[in-house]
Amino acid sequence: MKRYLPILILFFGILYIFFIPSEPVSIKILFKIIPMVLIISFAFSQLPYQSTKYRTLILLGLIFCMIGDGTLIWFVVGLSAFLIGHLFYAAGFISGWKFSIYRLLSIIPIAIYAFFLCSNLVSSLNESGQENLVIPVIAYSVAISMMVFTAIMTGNKWAILGSLLFIISDSILSWDLFVESVKYGHELIMITYYSAQFLIAKSFLNSKRVA
Repeated sequence: MKRYLPILILFFGILYIFFIPSEPVSIKILFKIIPMVLIISFAFSQLPYQSTKYRTLILLGLIFCMIGDGTLIWFVVGLSAFLIGHLFYAAGFISGWKFSIYRLLSIIPIAIYAFFLCSNLVSSLNESGQENLVIPVIAYSVAISMMVFTAIMTGNKWAILGSLLFIISDSILSWDLFVESVKYGHELIMITYYSAQFLIAKSFLNSKRVA
């Protein structure tokens, strides 16, 4: 069964992104969650008999992100679940931290990008009278930026690629929601999102030495 999970993830991901209609909402949410259930199953399939701290924390991150998928129709609730998920991811990546001055310097472009994105989002939120979302959006932006930085510091290629795809996905989503419509936004958001989660789950393969 393990060998077929990536194929099933791809199949149900494509099914949700391109074929499941927006209504009824309950069916849409169900099919949105199925790829995440399969990704979590894929992560479990790679767990050794005795798990490590890294794998446990990343698994919790995957679970909270799945909860976020199911509750994002209540935006702040879903955002909070994703924020918790990113904190678990960051904690997992910190447990696998491998210091490198070159990787450490990645904090500079990450901070510049986060500042640029947040500035535009906050400006749009204030202009549209959604000031109540400013703090949650800033908090989430800080959390996902920290997640990307800590992933880079692991030196784990799958964690790094997954975290970068995650911030791309969330950037498109937030821009589409609060700044201006993005052409093929839904497709781009979900393709990068499912790919990000799959790669983060796949990072278990490179975490054997993480305590």
